[in-house]
Amino acid sequence: MSPRSALRAPRPTETANEFAADVIAGLAAKPKYLPPKYFYDLTGSGLFDRITTLPEYYPTRSELGLLTKHAPDIASLFPQGSALIEFGSGSSRKARILLRAAASVEAYVPVDISGDFLREDAARLRRDFPHLSIIPVVADFTAMSGLPAEIAPMARAGFFPGSTIGNFEPHEACAFLRRAAGILGPGSVLIVGIDLEKAPDILYRAYNDAEGVTAQFNLNLLVRINRELGGNFDLGAFEHHAFYNAERHRIEMHLASTRRQRVRIGDTTVEFRAGETIHTENSYKYSVESFQALALGSGWAPLKVWTDGLFSVHALRLTQD
Repeated sequence: MSPRSALRAPRPTETANEFAADVIAGLAAKPKYLPPKYFYDLTGSGLFDRITTLPEYYPTRSELGLLTKHAPDIASLFPQGSALIEFGSGSSRKARILLRAAASVEAYVPVDISGDFLREDAARLRRDFPHLSIIPVVADFTAMSGLPAEIAPMARAGFFPGSTIGNFEPHEACAFLRRAAGILGPGSVLIVGIDLEKAPDILYRAYNDAEGVTAQFNLNLLVRINRELGGNFDLGAFEHHAFYNAERHRIEMHLASTRRQRVRIGDTTVEFRAGETIHTENSYKYSVESFQALALGSGWAPLKVWTDGLFSVHALRLTQD
């Protein structure tokens, strides 16, 4: 990583040990689950980028449109000489829109768990934004507690697009916002993308695309377990299921076992009933008002909101000292 981050990236053995522990714990639980952060190996990150271009998947298209249209307004909220920290940066496609509009930003800190993907993207960013300091951090943004020493004296702004916060349970979303407050510091600004509540049929199509890319993305989690943890999942014995849970205001993604079976992961054996699922992801949908209430309860004051009726981009300012 260049320049070197003050946050040490985990060694491969550490990452594998954590991955294995989380997988075994999740599959031993009732009901079974897997943490969605493990979707994003190099293949998973690439598949998600494909998902964002699908005609059924409106969130990325809507958010890109909002960011492009309102980039000057958003950029005007960033302090002079500031560092922009993106939590869960992926391809940094959306951050580029803000970086082009924000002359006040002098450093960009993309934080992502997928090290290979992050380093490749950081190299492209350095070519495209030679005037910026690009300081990638390989980390789980839900667990990080600090930032690189290079930006210690700089004012900070945060960026959390993609409605990724919708993957958290509401109490976890509050915990993330409080953690972001500690990382960014008093008076900082945070830009957050939030998917809005809407007709269930629109939501269903967005997570069950005709090309089956979302199904590949979901099943790739099992491919990764087979490759990295010595698993023997039969991909043909699991199906992608995604549906809207109206009571919880969320899309749920599952991998459903099509038959009774046993799966080995290293030295561990996991039994599945026919029809039993692994819950892999939630995507909560908010109204503008319900998200602003959640933000206020986490120490962030709403500044502005931009929406096209499908998606919303919120500007928040930290209120706590």
